[in-house]
Amino acid sequence: MKQVSKIGIMLFVVAVVAGIIGGCANVPLRTEASTSGISTAEEAGAAKTPQASLHLQLAKEELESAKMLANKGDKEKADSMLMRSEADAELAVVLSHEDAEKTEAQAAVERAQQLRKDNQ
Repeated sequence: MKQVSKIGIMLFVVAVVAGIIGGCANVPLRTEASTSGISTAEEAGAAKTPQASLHLQLAKEELESAKMLANKGDKEKADSMLMRSEADAELAVVLSHEDAEKTEAQAAVERAQQLRKDNQ
């Protein structure tokens, strides 16, 4: 009788563990942060700045790779690829802002030079 109850308990434990593992594998991929970062980069004009455009493209490709990896069941690699996508999208935003600030600074310098020239 003891033997039967031990086997029953072992089967129950295995079933519970399998259910937990199977349930974790079906957790949907959370792409919101990456998708949002890509949208923000596009709105910031990343496509107009060469370096920012490169990172924007990388972010898009990494997001697609993450989706494919998740579909294949490789959640760990998919999560890693999503983090890379988010980082590249953020970098694209920063680079596009930097380019815009450089352009504004250059315009301010040119205005100041013109004012000096006009005042002489």
